[in-house]
Amino acid sequence: MKISIGCNIQSGPFGGGNQLNRALAEHFINLGHKVEFDLISKDLDLIILADPRTTLRSISYGDKEILKYLIFSNPRALVLQVIHECDERKGTTGLNKRLWWANNIADHTVFISDWQHKIFNEKKLVFNNDLVIRNGSDETIFSWDGKPRWDGISPLKLVTHHWSNNWMKGFDIYQKLDQMIKSERWKNKIEFTYIGNIPKDFEFINSKRLEPLSGENLAKELSHNHIYVTGSINEPAGLHHIEGALSGLPILYRESGALPEYCNGFGESFKGVDDFESALEQIIKNYHFLNEKLIKYPYSFKKMCIEYEELINNMIKNKDELIETRKARSLWLWKLKTFLGITPRFNA
Repeated sequence: MKISIGCNIQSGPFGGGNQLNRALAEHFINLGHKVEFDLISKDLDLIILADPRTTLRSISYGDKEILKYLIFSNPRALVLQVIHECDERKGTTGLNKRLWWANNIADHTVFISDWQHKIFNEKKLVFNNDLVIRNGSDETIFSWDGKPRWDGISPLKLVTHHWSNNWMKGFDIYQKLDQMIKSERWKNKIEFTYIGNIPKDFEFINSKRLEPLSGENLAKELSHNHIYVTGSINEPAGLHHIEGALSGLPILYRESGALPEYCNGFGESFKGVDDFESALEQIIKNYHFLNEKLIKYPYSFKKMCIEYEELINNMIKNKDELIETRKARSLWLWKLKTFLGITPRFNA
């Protein structure tokens, strides 16, 4: 099988979508398939549309380029669109409709959480043959020996990491935590490390801050901590909390977006700044119980890639039927507008 993924794999620390595309590429290469990242080959079996926004440096082609490929090079290539984003994540406008518009080129669609899927359904944005495959992280890098990382006596070390510096990543919580460190209640009892980029004019006073890390360097730094905290708002899925959980850190997470789907049963939740301290007290109380449960944390690269493999094999099996369904859709106006670059506007 010959597969093309519409991305430019970035080395070093980068967003979660980049890691997922790398994982899928490696998985299919290990299975003996050929994986490319452009539309040069005339005999592609499957095209994965990672994002239609070709202005992003991590994206190599979008729906317009796929349309041209299907018309002029290979009308029998199948198309799978993976939805990584939504407007709700960073407070943007127009992105949901842009992703929906691009879906006209797709034969199947993957959402990365039930929460994200519901967002589009509630807006009456219907996608072709859609299903949910949850994200996973590299269990060969982010791992632990099953023993509790905290002895219950030494200062409790909390950690989080983000590539994005968007405020909605949870900086209201991280600011609160930074202030708590020197408070009478928590002084000498907790420490906090933030790994990654931060908003402009934002600074930590009492916390440790590191530049973005990835891979083994990130795993090593996470292993020095006891609890993973994420205050991210409207997260479609994310990888940061998954990497924390796979590293043996109970998760202190916000009840927002898809975080409950990925974290429920493996930590304690909070709604916002007001109840954050009580949630922290609860996770301290239940630390060893939650730590034991993390041995069965399920969201790994292996699990995720197998689910994609099963979907793609099923698509290839039903290729003729999918192509006939594609032909039956009357899309001449969409094709014309897409070909001319007349697509829904997206504003950050």
